[in-house]
Amino acid sequence: MKRTKQQSRKRIHNRIRKKIKGTAERPRLTVYRSNKTIYCQVIDDVTAVTLASASSLNENGPGMEQAVAVGKLIAERAMAAGIKNVVFDRGGYLYHGRVKALADSAREGGLQF
Repeated sequence: MKRTKQQSRKRIHNRIRKKIKGTAERPRLTVYRSNKTIYCQVIDDVTAVTLASASSLNENGPGMEQAVAVGKLIAERAMAAGIKNVVFDRGGYLYHGRVKALADSAREGGLQF
């Protein structure tokens, strides 16, 4: 039976998660992208706690503009929580388009990864 696109993405994400772990000093910045919105969270995997989150549910405009706004928002919220260094988890998506725009704007906001 042929794998669906979602199943393939999940396999890639599991392969990435074997190597990437978020700690209290350097939590994981994870991205989830749907057709309409984009979500991101800063997660400490040791204690399984979400430290900051942002989404494009309240943003209007094209997808790239939403991703840039969410990247800036997650950077602000992470900095407010005292987080500067993160590990980027692209969630099985290609580092291209909205995922790249979110990462670049988070870097501009002050996060280091």
